[in-house]
Amino acid sequence: MVLLNYVKSWWKMKQNQFSFEIDAKIPDALGRAGIIYTPHGDIETPTFVVVGTYGNVRLLSPYQFHEIGLQAMICNGFHLSKIDDKIEAGGELSKYSGYDCPTLTDSGGFQVMSFGSGLGKVVSMDKKNIAREQFKAKNKDRLSRVTEKGVYFKTREDKEEKLFTPEYSMNFQHKIGADVIMAFDELTNIGDSKEYNEEALERTHRWAVRCLDEHKKLTLERSDKSYQALYAILQGAHYKDLRERTANKLGSMDFDGYGLGGAFEKEHLSDILFWSNSILPESKPRHLLGLSKPDDIFIGVENGCDTFDCVAPTREARHGKVYTLDGDINLRNAEFADDYSLLSPGCECPTCKSNYSRAEIRKLLKNKNGEKTDEQVREDNQIALELLTIHNVYFIVNLTRQIRQSIINENFFNFRDSWLKRYYG
Repeated sequence: MVLLNYVKSWWKMKQNQFSFEIDAKIPDALGRAGIIYTPHGDIETPTFVVVGTYGNVRLLSPYQFHEIGLQAMICNGFHLSKIDDKIEAGGELSKYSGYDCPTLTDSGGFQVMSFGSGLGKVVSMDKKNIAREQFKAKNKDRLSRVTEKGVYFKTREDKEEKLFTPEYSMNFQHKIGADVIMAFDELTNIGDSKEYNEEALERTHRWAVRCLDEHKKLTLERSDKSYQALYAILQGAHYKDLRERTANKLGSMDFDGYGLGGAFEKEHLSDILFWSNSILPESKPRHLLGLSKPDDIFIGVENGCDTFDCVAPTREARHGKVYTLDGDINLRNAEFADDYSLLSPGCECPTCKSNYSRAEIRKLLKNKNGEKTDEQVREDNQIALELLTIHNVYFIVNLTRQIRQSIINENFFNFRDSWLKRYYG
C-alpha cells in the first residue's frame, strides 16, 4: 500500500507539471510541431535551446534573450554542480539565471568523453578533422576514468579525483532545479571501437535505472519543489543495432523524454535519428544534443526531434562569423570593410533592425585605432560581439520558428528545399 501511494503521488506530480502534446505532423515522416509544458513556461517546438554553460548566455541580457524569441536555455550540470547549493538558495536555475524561462541541464556525461578519451581533441562529427595520433592518448593523460560505480573526474586544478555517480548527478541536478534534467551516461569518442561502444551502452543502461530510481526518490522527498522531467540519453554511435537496442530499452522505461547524443560522422545523422525515433514513444519529447547547423536541424526535425542545442551560434559570433540566408560570412575578412549592407538583408533581429551595417560592426570588431584607448577598443569589441551574438542566435531561433509554421501549414518539404538551396548555394 505504501509503495502504491508512493507511485500515485509521483505520477500525479509528474502529470500536473510536465507534459507534451503534438499539434501537427509531417506526412510520411517522424517530424512534428508540438508544445512542451513545463513549470516555468511552455516551449513551442521545434525550437533551438541556447547554451548557457554556467547559467547565463555570454553577451545576452535577459531582455535580449526574450526579445529575440528564445524559449529555453540548457546549462552544463557538471560545472554548475560546484555551486548547486548557491543556485538552490537563489530560487533554482530559472530565477538564479535571471532569464525566467524553462531550463535544462546535462548530467556530466559529456565530460566523461571530453576529459577522457576525447581529451585534447576537437569534438567533431568528421573523423578527418581529428588527428589520428590523438586517438592514442595514454590513460595517464586523461582526466576521467570510467568504472561501473561511476566516473572519477580530475580537473587540471584539482589535486584529487572526484567520483560522479548516477545518484550524485541526480542530486546536484535536483538542487540546480532545471525543468528538464538528463540521466548520467557515457559519451564515447568518435574513434572508439564498436566493442567499446557496446560496453559503454550497457553501462549507460544500468546507470539509467539508477538515475530513474534516485530521481523518483528525490521527487517525492522534494515534493514542495516543481516537478523536474528526466530525459534518458541514447548513445550507440553510428551502429544500427546499438541505436535500436537502446531505443527499445530506454523507450520502455518511465522517462519523461529523450536526449539523442553521440559523436558520430555527419553522414550518419539521418539514419541514427530515424532508427531511434521510429522506436521511441511518439508521445514524449526528444532533444538532439549539440547540433544547430541548418541542415542538421532540418534532418533532425524530419526525423522526429523537437528541440536542439549547440554552442555554435554564440561561439561563432565571438569569432566574427555571421549567419545569413545566403550562407555564412566572416566580418573579419577585408572584403567587408566597405560593405554597408545589413548583416542579413531582410533580417528582423534587433541588430539588423537598428541598421548596423557589416562595415560598422567590422570596424568595432577590429578596432585598433591609436586614437582610442585600450579600454575604448575593448568596449567597441564588446559591442560588436554582442550585436553578432544577438543576430546569430535570432537567426537559428527564427529558422526553427519558420520550420514549425511550415509543419502546421503542411509545406515542410517545400520550405526545407527552398531554404537550403539558397543557404548552401
